[in-house]
Amino acid sequence: MPEPTPTGAAVEVCSSLMADLPATVLDHKQRAVTPGRFAAVWGDPAISLRCGVPRPPGLTAASECFEVNGVGWYAEQGSSGYLFTTIGRRAFVEVGVPSHYAPEANALVDLAAAVSAHDPVITPCR
Repeated sequence: MPEPTPTGAAVEVCSSLMADLPATVLDHKQRAVTPGRFAAVWGDPAISLRCGVPRPPGLTAASECFEVNGVGWYAEQGSSGYLFTTIGRRAFVEVGVPSHYAPEANALVDLAAAVSAHDPVITPCR
């Protein structure tokens, strides 16, 4: 998992978010990652979070936005699970959830409070 390189306001958002991530996601403990400044993982197979990633190429104004505990997400299904990216906030936060944890969106419930606290809404889901 490559380390993201946030820029501008995303650096501050990501620094504060990473310091306040939950110890567990879907009852799995957070594991160490290197370098880990803007990335975190829980469980095995890994549920991953990367803060300050680029805007997803497939995200458009017409893309579906679904909300989990006040956080809007763009979802992309892959061959081994889902990749969720926050929508309408100062930084893009990406969460990868393997299909082993289906329904994959449940992992977002554990992360929503930290995202909401550190990455303010600019444009809510419509």
